[in-house]
Amino acid sequence: MISKKEALEYHSRARVGKIEVIATKPCVTQHDLSLAYTPGVAEPCREIHKDPDDVYRYTAKGNLVAVVTNGTAVLGLGNIGPLASKPVMEGKGVLFKRFADVDVFDIELDATTPDEIIETCKLLEPTFGGINLEDIAAPDCFHIEERLKGEMSIPVFHDDQHGTAIISGAALLNACELVGKKLSEIKVVFNGAGAAGIACAKFYVTLGVRIENVVLCDSKGAIYKGREDMDPDHPRYNKYKAQFAHRTDARTLKDAMVGADMFCGVSVADVVSKDMVRSMADNPIVFAMANPDPEISYPDAMAARPDVLMATGRSDYPNQVNNVLGFPFIFRGALDVRATAINEEMKVAASRALADLAKEDVPEVVCHAYGVDKIEFGREYLIPKPFDPRVLLWEASAVARAACESGVARQPISNFDIYLEELERRLGLSKEMMRHMINKAKRYTARGKPVRIAFPEGDDEHIIRAAARIVEEGIGVPVLLGKEIDIRAAADSLSVHLNGVELLDPATHPLREAMIRRFFEMRARKGITLKEARRYMGRRHYYGPMLLLHGAVDAVVCGEARHYPESIRPALQVIPLAEGIKHASGLYMLMFKKRVIFCADTTVNITPDAENLAEIAISAAETARRFDIEPRVAMLSFSNFGSVDHPLARLAQEAVQIVRRRRPDLVIDGEMQANAAVDEEVLQKDFPFSQLKEAANVLIFPDLTSGNIAYKLLMELGGAEAIGPILMGLSRSYHVLQRGSSMDTIVNMAAIAAVQAQEIVEGESKAAAG
Repeated sequence: MISKKEALEYHSRARVGKIEVIATKPCVTQHDLSLAYTPGVAEPCREIHKDPDDVYRYTAKGNLVAVVTNGTAVLGLGNIGPLASKPVMEGKGVLFKRFADVDVFDIELDATTPDEIIETCKLLEPTFGGINLEDIAAPDCFHIEERLKGEMSIPVFHDDQHGTAIISGAALLNACELVGKKLSEIKVVFNGAGAAGIACAKFYVTLGVRIENVVLCDSKGAIYKGREDMDPDHPRYNKYKAQFAHRTDARTLKDAMVGADMFCGVSVADVVSKDMVRSMADNPIVFAMANPDPEISYPDAMAARPDVLMATGRSDYPNQVNNVLGFPFIFRGALDVRATAINEEMKVAASRALADLAKEDVPEVVCHAYGVDKIEFGREYLIPKPFDPRVLLWEASAVARAACESGVARQPISNFDIYLEELERRLGLSKEMMRHMINKAKRYTARGKPVRIAFPEGDDEHIIRAAARIVEEGIGVPVLLGKEIDIRAAADSLSVHLNGVELLDPATHPLREAMIRRFFEMRARKGITLKEARRYMGRRHYYGPMLLLHGAVDAVVCGEARHYPESIRPALQVIPLAEGIKHASGLYMLMFKKRVIFCADTTVNITPDAENLAEIAISAAETARRFDIEPRVAMLSFSNFGSVDHPLARLAQEAVQIVRRRRPDLVIDGEMQANAAVDEEVLQKDFPFSQLKEAANVLIFPDLTSGNIAYKLLMELGGAEAIGPILMGLSRSYHVLQRGSSMDTIVNMAAIAAVQAQEIVEGESKAAAG
């Protein structure tokens, strides 16, 4: 549990609070200042004055949401007022930004009437792309949202109502599927008739629950036709509750739960007993979502009924109904099409997208985030986890599509494939770079020439999962090496289909004898006998590169279950080096928020000489071009252009000259220190003679020690995301994973291998033709 001290220190340490405003344009020179403010700022002002829609072109309005509250119903704290609610609203802003890249200003209003909040929000419409109403007490929250939706032309969304409804609605869809019940036939009991309870009841009806099968309970018991305060003339009449008042014999929550199929609690702790759960129908669905303590605890519910299907609002039990699965992604989709509202079609689309995503194979990165080996659809996994990066892609796109189809999108999306790539970019530069590489691989597959990629560890769980993704993405044809019976058994246990995946057992492969003979011929004068060659060809990490050499596959990706030296050694013994290359080398691609850096050599050559450094630089430049990035190469040292006369500095200088002689088309300079290489201002000011007119994006380190240390420091302290290691210098596409790589890493490496294999084939074809 989180302690009071820990929570207060989190909010008060360093820069107090949780949010800040960061400029998206430079403001470091007088010229920048003149553009950011007067006189340059006048030009976009004039354009917007002529065409108001240009505000989305020249300002941040289209990605800016106001989180608005008066602090009258804050979490479990009640009416604590606007000032005390500010930490919650800042937290909401953090979640918007972290999960969907939506910017937020939190606005706490000292307002006591609905009209004050309504008028303030309307006055703020020119500033924001959307309004998220938060922690406003019922019934005022209903009236405020209704008025604003009718009077404003930007999306207005009360998360306390609709967020819980949408997320729990997704869980309900999947729960009913698991227990074999139809929404139109289930009896549902709600406890809590505030904003969330009434919204959940209405939304479940939208999803298919019949309103006559709904019993809504408040602090006085069941709401029924004839109850005194359901008379419109009663002073405490609530029209929002009254819509669920119909004839029933139930007078208490206990009465209502007898024979019920589903309980939805958004009320207070400990109002449901074990006996009440026992009184429900077979396979009861219990969503006890009161926070921090549910209406009945998870252990008590499970003890009462082993067939209960349970969800709560807590993260320490299965099936947490967490609103963060909703509002960031719903607004993302709405903002991206400039929706005028968030309508029922968009809410239903969000709910169904979450329900559908829960049935998909869960990536390892998500499992690792929650400290488990495996997550799969079932009674303990009804809805996706908040830290599943796919939620953005599935939910935001579903919401955007629903907005377009229902007519509230002012800027409809014409190509959702492109939109998904735009969403992926919001997940980070590494996603964007790899999506670009995957698309290059897919184009080759689309031309009817899919790359066949061999995986020597074919029975490994991560490899099997990755193989299915590779087929799904259209990257190529995975060829899994191993015993077919073992691979199929592993795939069945993982619920992974092997459609489009080839299985190859080296022990029974038709080319086995030819491989043995060829390996013997290659290594006979290096101490290998025919008997030993036969034994080597029984090792899949040797059979893979032999398949590649023989042309039976186009690429090999290995190393998932072996240490790096064990995996790279067979390739160096079997695969010839590329023309003009005498040494293989390794590279990592590091992604920062606004730049990409290629670092080499980081994995192979311990103390390279000048010739070796030149080869590494050329190979690294070619790798950058494979990602469609024009290389600017810096040969790093502790010296800047002869500032220190030392053999190591002269070594880097010599390497630069070798590259220039061999590849005059490459932009390269050095020797130079790292700060000069990556800082364009330093380059222009202190070294105007350098061939590097912009910051370098390919860094060549003088030895493996510095290269390996540097890339790991940049990952750990600099926040860089890494793709690699990428093996360079071989004549065939062969790549080695880090041991224990995630499924996403394997898929990414397969895409890199596929693209390289394509380029090798195309290069050989051109050479043969020319």
